Amino acid sequence: MEEFLVELTTTVPEGTDPAEVDRRRTEESVRAGELAAAGHLVRLWRPMGELRSIGLWRAADEAELYEKVLGTLPLWPWMTSVVTVLEPHPNDPGGNAVTT
Repeated sequence: MEEFLVELTTTVPEGTDPAEVDRRRTEESVRAGELAAAGHLVRLWRPMGELRSIGLWRAADEAELYEKVLGTLPLWPWMTSVVTVLEPHPNDPGGNAVTT
């Protein structure tokens, strides 16, 4: 599976019923747990004082990431995303670098 660094910013449309926002946020939490259990959502952070998230996600490819992973989030219609495809770095201390 490929890894992706994904920045998500949610903007609730003006005039949206607060009950709808609460419902979607509750469903978002449930769906995030399902995606984590399935190995798609690896880590998720919120920059201090900001209303966006940055996450490490996994999918077979970018199409699957959009269609079957991010696109299934209840808040997705209100989100903008910046996706960066990642590849292993030879000096990654968590990787399987060969030492001599």
